Amino acid sequence: MAQIWYSRACEAGNVVAQQNRDQFAKTIEKRQQRMSQCSSNELEVVNAIEYFSSLCNPKNVPSVASDRSYIEDYKVLKEHANRGSITAKQLCDALEHFVQALNILLSFESLTKEQEDKFIHELSQCYRIEPIVAQIPCQMHKRVSEVIDRVLCRCTKESNSVPSQVDENVRLCYATLNMNSFELIDQFLTSCKQEYPKSIYFFLLSGAVNGFLRRSDVGLYNINNGLEIEPDNCELLYHKAVLLRHLAMNMNMDMDEAIKAYQTFLRVAPKDHRKVPEVYYEMAICYVQGYTPEVAAPWVKKLYTEGQQAEKLQLPCFLPYKSCNIAYLKPMFDMEFVRNTKSVSDNNRKQRLTDPHRVEVIQKHREWEGNTLQEKNNPSYTVISTTLKPRVKQQTAKSLIGLKPITLREIDPTKDQVYNGYVLSVTIIEEAYSWIPSIHLVIEDENFDCERMLIYNFPEEQGEYLISKLYTIGSKMHIINPYLRIGAGDMKPTVRVDDFSSIVMQSESEWILNMCRYCCEANASKVCSKCQQAHYCSKECQINDWKLYKHKLICKNE
Repeated sequence: MAQIWYSRACEAGNVVAQQNRDQFAKTIEKRQQRMSQCSSNELEVVNAIEYFSSLCNPKNVPSVASDRSYIEDYKVLKEHANRGSITAKQLCDALEHFVQALNILLSFESLTKEQEDKFIHELSQCYRIEPIVAQIPCQMHKRVSEVIDRVLCRCTKESNSVPSQVDENVRLCYATLNMNSFELIDQFLTSCKQEYPKSIYFFLLSGAVNGFLRRSDVGLYNINNGLEIEPDNCELLYHKAVLLRHLAMNMNMDMDEAIKAYQTFLRVAPKDHRKVPEVYYEMAICYVQGYTPEVAAPWVKKLYTEGQQAEKLQLPCFLPYKSCNIAYLKPMFDMEFVRNTKSVSDNNRKQRLTDPHRVEVIQKHREWEGNTLQEKNNPSYTVISTTLKPRVKQQTAKSLIGLKPITLREIDPTKDQVYNGYVLSVTIIEEAYSWIPSIHLVIEDENFDCERMLIYNFPEEQGEYLISKLYTIGSKMHIINPYLRIGAGDMKPTVRVDDFSSIVMQSESEWILNMCRYCCEANASKVCSKCQQAHYCSKECQINDWKLYKHKLICKNE
C-alpha cells in the first residue's frame, strides 16, 4: 500500500518524493526482508519499537537514572544478542517487555482491570531484567503513574495483606518509578520486604536507596540479604562492593573487603556488562584511598588500563563510555607519585615491592603456609603427600665454574624448561613451615624480581633442619641449571628443584640478617608484637606488609 501511494506522489510531480525515490525503495526492501525473517510476534515488537523510538525523541522521562533512550538501539542490540551477548539479550528482553507495556497504554483510552494487570506485569518484568531501558516518553509519564497508583490502591484494598503476584509487581513498579524520593521509598520498601521476603529486587532497591541516603551499613545489610537468595546476581554484587567501599572510606577502614567484592563481581559478570569498566576504575580508587602513593601507583595504573580495555568490549549503546571516575583518575598520571614511579628504573626496589606479580606470589605463598600452620596446630593433623613427576629432567653440574648467570626476567615464564649451563642466584624472602611433600619458598634475584620455588627429593629426616636453619629468610643460594616448571593445577610458573645437589648455598656472611619482611633490607629493628617473628624497618613497612602482602595470614603465636 505504501508503494502505491508513493508511486502516485511521484507521478503527481511531488519533487521531494521523486528525489527520495531510491531511498524509499531501499527502505521497503529492508522491511520486506525483515518481515520474511521475523515471526508475527517478533514483527509486532519491532514495529512497536520503531514507533516508540520516534515517540521518545527528543524528550523522555526516565524512570531510572539515564540520559538516553535505549529503544532506538534495539536492532543493534538484537544483532549482538544473536551473536551470543548475554548483556544484549537481557537488554532486548527488557525492551520488549517495556514496549509491550507502553503499547497497552497507547492501544486503549481506558484500561480494564485485566489490561492494567497486564501493563503492570510487563513493566515489572522490564524492571526485573534491566530497569535502565525503561525511559518513559514524557507525554506518557503521567498516565503511567496514574495506572500504577490505581493498581496499588486496588491491591491494597483487595489483598487484605495477602501476597499476590499483581501486588508484588505493582510494588516493584511504584518503588522503581519513585526512586528519587529516597525517604518515602525506604519506608515503602520495609513493608515490601516483609510481604515478599524472597524477592531480591526489594532488597536491591533498599540497598541502593540507603546508599543514596549515606546509610551504607543499612544498605549493605539489605544487599547481603538479597545475596543469600541469589548469590550470583550481578547487580547485588556490584552494589555490595560500592557500599563496602563507602563504608571503608567513611569509617577509615581497610579497603580489602571492597576490592574482594569487586573481584567477585568481575568473576560473575559478562565481559560486556555495562558496569565492568566502572568496577576497574572504582577498584583503582580503593587503592588511592586506602594505600600509600607508593603502594597505590602501580595498581592504579594497572586497573585504569584494564578499565580502558574493558571499554572496548562494551556494547555500542554504552559508548562513548561515561564515568565520573575517569575524570578523577586520569589526572593522577600527571601527579608526583605516579611520575616518580615511572621515572625510576626497573631495578629500584621500592617500585618492585608493589609489582602485582610479586604481590600475588607472596600472598599465595602466605595463604599456603597459613593453612599449614593451622593444620599443624590441629591434634588430628595428618599429611597426605602428593606430587607430579617433573616433565623434564634437571641435571647437576659439578661446580659453578663455566656457568652463565641468569635472572628471573631472562627465564620464559610460559613454558617448562631447564636452563642448562646457567646459574640463578637468589635470596629467600619468604620462609617455609612444612617440608612435605616439598619445601615452599619465595625467592628474589638481583633485579628484585621474585618467584615461588619448590624443593623436592631432599632427605626427609633433614626437613625440619632445612626449613629452620638453612632455607631461612635472608639466606642466599645458587641454583644450578634452574628448572622453570608450569604448575599442573594453577598453570603458574615455579622454580622447581628436583635434584637437591643443584643448590649451592652462599656463605652465611653474605646472608641478610633480620631482613625486613616488606622491603627486604637488613638489620630491621622492629618486630611484630603478635608473632614475634617478622622484622620491620619502620611502622610504614609493617603496615604495608599487613595490607599488601597479608602478613595476618601467617601472624600466629607459635
